[in-house]
Amino acid sequence: MTQRIPSFYKTFEIDPAAVVAELESGLCSPHAHCSPKYFYNALGSTLFEAITHLPEYYPTRTEASIFTEHANEIHRHIPLQAAWIDLGAGSCQKAVSLFAGTTPGMYVAVDISLDYLTGTLIQLQRSHPTLEMVGVGMDFSSSLDFPAVLASQFTERPVFAFYPGSSLGNFTPSEAQKFLGRVSHVCQNAQTGSGLLIGIDLVKSRQVLELAYDDELGVTAAFNLNVLRHINTLLGTNFDVRDWRHKALFNEAESRIEMHLIARHALTVRWGSRSRDFQAGEGIHTENSYKWTIPDFDSLLKSAGFSETKYWTDPQQQFAVFWAS
Repeated sequence: MTQRIPSFYKTFEIDPAAVVAELESGLCSPHAHCSPKYFYNALGSTLFEAITHLPEYYPTRTEASIFTEHANEIHRHIPLQAAWIDLGAGSCQKAVSLFAGTTPGMYVAVDISLDYLTGTLIQLQRSHPTLEMVGVGMDFSSSLDFPAVLASQFTERPVFAFYPGSSLGNFTPSEAQKFLGRVSHVCQNAQTGSGLLIGIDLVKSRQVLELAYDDELGVTAAFNLNVLRHINTLLGTNFDVRDWRHKALFNEAESRIEMHLIARHALTVRWGSRSRDFQAGEGIHTENSYKWTIPDFDSLLKSAGFSETKYWTDPQQQFAVFWAS
């Protein structure tokens, strides 16, 4: 048996100057905001993992229950010997849990952090020595352009795109349509049977939604507040987390959960020669998480270029997993 070695590609470089410009622009906006991607420093990633185990946070366990309950039917849609494109792969465990039901032809893990993927894939390769594994460092929120050597392989076999976990909720509906259109394009250029398996969070009661983002232990609050410490590191600001409190609310008109950090009193944030005043009660908008109805998401997939869809939900219809081809 030949032991393969994973291959790795990086399609973008983080530009520190661009990060500074983005953070400054958000802080100096009339309604201050920052991207949720800045949640994920080392501590932020650890806190989010803890959130997924909270009783209030239903998405992770509910999606897992759907994969278990409907495993046979889901696997009937996954093409055999396909190129698996695992978007936002992280630890790769969600995709790997499907290997037993359908064997990939190749496995391509895509994540913004190639450093994290490198160690994960090297270890994973030991358990799957004959499977071709590839790691791609990519900001797929803005582009899905793969290196030519990979793109050509995707046209020679079916593609199975995988985007679990309801992360699509961080995109606005317009951004979501563009992203899904890019995935649809990859699938259409591949062989017959290609498609996307994606998890989405569904609209439900305000109480359930807001508790999922404002748990009793305060883990989500710590996760939200930690973005200030990360901004201090990246921008040199002097945020003090004790000056801020976490707020989560369901914006029914926009069908989204919003997370904000609210100033407890009037204060001034400084960095370098710049500063921003905040009044008591003024906020920084840190995250949106859009929630969908089944008909609306089905329409979104079709507007993005997919023609056939199928979905599975839990008995309470809190969450859905869609297949689109």
